[in-house]
Parts: sequence; structure tokens; C-alpha cells
Amino acid sequence: MILKHPHVRRPKSLRSFNDTQLSLKKTGLALGISSAMFLPLSAMADENLAAPDTGDEVKVLPEVVIYGQRQESNPNAEVGAPYKAKKSADSRHTRPLAETPQTISVLTRAALDDSGLTDLKQIVGAQPGITLGTGENGNAFGDRYIIRGQEARSDVFVDGLRDPGMSTRESFAIEQLEISKGPNSSFAGRGTAGGAINAITKQATLDHDFERVSASVGSDKHRRVSTDINKGIGESFALRANALYADENVPGRLPSERSRKGVALSGLWERDRDLSVTLDYYGLRTKDTMPDLGYFLVGTVPNRVPATNVPVYAQTGDFLKSNVDTLTARVNWTLAPATKLTSLTRYGKSSNSYVTTGAMSGTRWDGATGAAYTTAYIDSGHTGWQDINYFAHQSNLRMDRQWLGLKHELILGAEFTDHKVVSGTFALTNNGTFNCKKTAGAGTNDTFCFTDSAGRPVADLTNLAGRTSTRLGYNQDWKVKTLALTAMDTVDLTDRLTAFGGIRADHFDLNLIRRNNLTSVITGDYGYTDTLVNGHFGLTYKVTPKLIVYGSAASAQDINGGEADSGTSSGYGGAVLYNNQIAGAKPETSVNLELGTKWNLLNDKLLATAALFQTTKTDVMEGADYDTVGTFNTGKNRVRGIEFGLSGNVTDKLSVQSGIAFLNSKVLGSATATNIGKPLSNFAKRSASVQGKYQLTDAISFGATARYESGRCGGQPDTAAGFTTTGECAQPVPSFAVYDVFAAYRFSRRFDVRVNVLNVTNKDYFTAVYRNGAFLYKGDARAVRVALNYEL
Repeated sequence: MILKHPHVRRPKSLRSFNDTQLSLKKTGLALGISSAMFLPLSAMADENLAAPDTGDEVKVLPEVVIYGQRQESNPNAEVGAPYKAKKSADSRHTRPLAETPQTISVLTRAALDDSGLTDLKQIVGAQPGITLGTGENGNAFGDRYIIRGQEARSDVFVDGLRDPGMSTRESFAIEQLEISKGPNSSFAGRGTAGGAINAITKQATLDHDFERVSASVGSDKHRRVSTDINKGIGESFALRANALYADENVPGRLPSERSRKGVALSGLWERDRDLSVTLDYYGLRTKDTMPDLGYFLVGTVPNRVPATNVPVYAQTGDFLKSNVDTLTARVNWTLAPATKLTSLTRYGKSSNSYVTTGAMSGTRWDGATGAAYTTAYIDSGHTGWQDINYFAHQSNLRMDRQWLGLKHELILGAEFTDHKVVSGTFALTNNGTFNCKKTAGAGTNDTFCFTDSAGRPVADLTNLAGRTSTRLGYNQDWKVKTLALTAMDTVDLTDRLTAFGGIRADHFDLNLIRRNNLTSVITGDYGYTDTLVNGHFGLTYKVTPKLIVYGSAASAQDINGGEADSGTSSGYGGAVLYNNQIAGAKPETSVNLELGTKWNLLNDKLLATAALFQTTKTDVMEGADYDTVGTFNTGKNRVRGIEFGLSGNVTDKLSVQSGIAFLNSKVLGSATATNIGKPLSNFAKRSASVQGKYQLTDAISFGATARYESGRCGGQPDTAAGFTTTGECAQPVPSFAVYDVFAAYRFSRRFDVRVNVLNVTNKDYFTAVYRNGAFLYKGDARAVRVALNYEL
């Protein structure tokens, strides 16, 4: 028989159940104890078990097997459906996900674990409707996401607060990952033209204790150890600690290496069910040694293709580092039975730095003979550092009321943020000897080439330049303070019809100082203030208690100079200047219209979704010609599409997390007339992912993941892709399909092993391209991971 326990406060003697269904064999005294504990259920047992003693021969009773499931530490999970989340962790979403008039894709902890992916860039990039970008404008800070064709590198949130550090992000402390599709500044504030990514962290809980350790090894010298320990202290305190140590060679790209070290501590004090305070610390140290910028494109259109068999050309001194430290305080206070205050306060610091090397292929000359030949060559390098300090506070007051005979779920919110980013570069010194020439004829060599004129490769490519780096002073000081006020209301108009409305006003003060970091001379001091007002409105109609249809409209705005890493590179979100002053450019405005349906199936264990949408972005700052007033907001584009999703249990044994997106983009207006009618850059028309897991027996499970992305064309953000006059893409990223497999075996209630084979066909595939084709990020080669998971 199957026994499911309720989610109750933890008695001190209660031990947590395991991650998957368990098989606990009860005999003798244990059977007697179990029978007493579950007395109400014993009445349903076979009547032969309850027959009185008649003096006949004693019969040996069959073995009784009891299955249980661990209480999830994630309070937002759907019980019994490991791949399905029931609700958003953002308290401003007052209804379950199945009743929310917006496309929100949620990845649970179980789905993340089974996938075998750990870096947030890998996880997010595998989702439909999302593509990855390179470090544009020569910078390589952190991860770059593009949601539904719109830049989202600064639209990453942690527990509902914007995370301004452009860092490399890891998943070890994430309980679930929520990806909102479509502009929605009423929730997130500035930016979010294509959507937002919200990482929900693991929090201390008094519900139950657990101590879990996971250790994995694999190909490419992969080593990873993580712990997740939660302990209640008395009736009011709980502590939770997550720790991570991981390093590996980049699969297929030795000697490039990645290392990740982190700790996440959470402490909970709960006076009672009405008042609790949580204090968190999160620290992460990431380092990529000799970070690989992948391949590059060769040939000319229409035969522009990725180069083949490119060796690792990163130089020995290259690196990509990210350090993050944050402190967060949370207060949940029920002031009255229908009034609740939720408050978050965070202070954080992060530092990012990089020295990387790119490469291209072309004609070079032998300095001694003047002979021309085709070879690959490394560039002069790319460097940067940034130090980020930020403070954020958000309070939301929820009041459930009956007004004019209607049920209202009203939320009033206030948010203050103070983000500061100081950035600069490194000076590079080449100690190696140039071995080729970039201009025709014989003469002094001035370039580092992969081969000589006879086609012979250099002996030690990764030490060819012999580079050393020295950190210079800052060349940019960027800061923005924002005060936001929010009002949202969810109203049941009838038993079937519900309306949602939200409005948010953001008043910001932006300052940007530009400085020559060689002479320390200030070259620009810019600043301005403005107020953004955005809204969101949705209607849902319950066709049946489990099936809704909805319509929604939402807006979002990007501000002039809103990207801290772009300075005055206006085409990348940097500040638009005019006469050496920050220009009076309008905010870029996106409006999303969406029609959708959501259907809770199979006793609420499976959620099916479909959404038809259109996002129109106006007043786009293209970075074209700003010498004349009135040319600041010259662009306009549109994205249309349909997206389907399925998450949860298809059967008692089969779990799925899947989605597919069909998108179409078009430039509707531009200062460059030839751009009109073309698709957006870095835009995939079709993308899909499916992750499925089958529980063959109580001990054995297996599954697979498949993801597909159609070909796309590189270019500058927010502008047309780089097409030639004949309609050929100048910087193409080929389509790809990648497959992963995994299997797990549970030895006991406490111990299991999982094997993941990533990119099982060892396919060469590419995830992003720089606008001139110099960087063509390569996906990881085949990798095997074996993880041992033990619950103490």
C-alpha cells in the first residue's frame, strides 16, 4: 500500500523520506509499530489479516511494503510530481501557476538535478524561446541571455530582487528557477523587455530535518561535492547550510578549466505561524582558467561556416573570475488574518574580471619571405574588471478583502535600490615573439599566427603571446538609484472570471562618469532622472475548474544608459550622448499582448500550457547616428510566436518537463532603411526541449533530454541580423539538436547513484556568435558524470 504523509511541523524524532519512492520492508516488531502508527488505514487491509485466532495452523503473512515520499524542502512544489511546481515563490503572484495569466516556466530542483547541468547559463540556454549571446562590445562579464529576442543579461533576479552583478551563476543553492516570458515591468521594474529570470534560493525550514551529501566524478577530471543540511533547533530556530566544491576541464577543450566554490547559509527564527525572520548569506567564487571563446567562422557567404578542428588558443594567462557575497534579511508577518507583510532587504558585493583571447582566420604574410597564406591568428585580447555594490529593499503588503461583494487580493509594494558599478580594464604585455605579418609583403612581424607559411602549427599555441596582465584604474563609474511604488489587485468578478491588474512607477536617478584610466582625466560626467510607469492587466476564465483561458497585456521600459557594462556604447544599452551630454532619449518601450490556456490534468499532477503572443518594441536606441536631435529613438521591432509547455507526471511512473516555441521577428523601423523587414539578431525561430524520466521500479529510473534550436544570425542587439544585400546571413549559427541521457539506482532508503551522459552523440554545436564572427561559442563535448547521493 502507498502511504502519503501530510506536510506537518517536524517532530524531533521524524526522519525525512528520500528523494524518490522508497521501499521500507517491515517485519516483526517494525510491522507492529507501523500498524499502530497507521491504525486508521489498517481497516482497509485484507480481511484475512484481521481474522481472529481459530487455533488453525499459523499462517505466514506476506511481506508488507510501504512506499513513502520525502517531504520537499521547497514549499512551492506539487506533492507527488517532482517536475511540477504548484506556485511561484514570488508572493506577488497570489494564485497558483495554473491560474496566472502569464507564461512562467518553472524548473524544479528535481528537474535540475536530473538534467546534470549546473551553471545557470547552461540551464537557461536549454529552455525554449531563449538563446545565449557572447560578451558583446569586447566584454565578457558573466552570462548573456536573450529571451524572445530581447536582451535580458541584466534581468536576473534572486528571490524577487534584481541581481545587478554581471557574474557567472551556479545552481547549487537554487530551489527552483522561474522564467517569466514577455515584458512585465510592473513586477520587475526597468528592463525585462523579453522577460525575467528569478532564482529561488534554498531556505531554512522547521518542517523537517535533513542532511544530504552529493559527490560526483566523471570524464574531463570532473569533481563535484555539494551538501544540503537543514536542522531545527528547538521549536523556533532552524539552520540550513549548502556548500559546493567543483572543478573540471571543459569537455573537449583541454586545457581550459572551470572551478566553482560556494556556500549558502540560511537561518530562520519563527515566533509563531504569524511572524518569521530569515537571514541568509550567499557566497560564490568562480574561475575559468584559460577560458575558451570557442571556434570562429570561416569562408564567405553563402559558404560562411564554422571552422573545423580548432585547437584551444586561449593563452596561459587568460582567466574569467567572479566573486559574489550577499546578505539578505526576510520578514514574513501576518498582521491580521487577511493582512500579511513580506519584506526583503539585501546588501551585496561582487567583483568580476577577465582577460580573454579571440581568434579569426584570414590571409597573413610571412615576414621573411613576403609569402601570403591562410591561417588562423589570435587577436590582441579582451580585458575588463568591475566592482559592484548594491543595496535593495522591497516590502509588499497583501490585503485580502471583500469589497462591493467581490473578493480582492490587493498588494501594495515599495522598493528602493542603490546599484553602483565601477569598472576598468587590464594592460596586456606580450612577451612572445610575433611569427607572421598582417599586411602584404616582407617586413617586421606583428601578429601571432597558428601556423607558419608552410602550414606547420606552432609548438606551444597557448603560450604563443606570452601575455601578462596588469589591472589599471577605473574608466567608468556607473550608479543608479531607484524608488518604485507598486499596486496590484486580483479580483474574482464571478465564480469563473478573474481579473488581475498591476501598475508600477519607477523614479530613477542615473549617473555615469567616464575616465581615461591611463591619465586619470575625467572625459565625461553624465546624469539624468526620469520616472517610468508601466502596467499589466489580465483576465482568466475557468472553462472548467481545472482549465483556464486568459488574455493579458503588459508593458516594460529600458532606460538610456541602463546597462552598467556598456558605458556609452548606445547600441548595447549604454548611454546615448549628444553634444557630450546624455541625450534626452525616450525610454525604449515594449508592449506584450498574450492569449493563452492552462490545464491542470491527472489530479493536478500535470500542467499543460499554450500561449500566443506579440511583443512590440518602440523607440529603440539603435546606436546609429546621434548627431541630430530626434534620431535617438529610431528603431522599432516586433516578435510574434506561440509557445507550448508540459510539466509534471504523465503517468505515475513518467515525469516530463518540456516546451516548444515557434517565433518570428521583424524590424519595423530603423535609421538604416535596409534593416527594415529583416529579423532580429541572435534570434532562433524554433526551439524545443524535452526532459523525461521513467521510474521503472522502486529502485531503478532512467531518462533523457533532447533540445533543439534552429539556425540564427548574429548582429548587434535590438537591430537587424547581419544579412548581406543578397539576403545571406553574414554571421550564422547553425541549427543543432543535442541529446543527454541519465539513469539512477537506489540501493537503500538513504543511498542512490545517478549517471548522466551529456551530449551523448558528441556533437559539435554552437550556442552564440559575436557580431563579426570572431567568437563562436562551442557547446560542451560529450561528458560522463557519476553522482553518489547520500542522506545521513
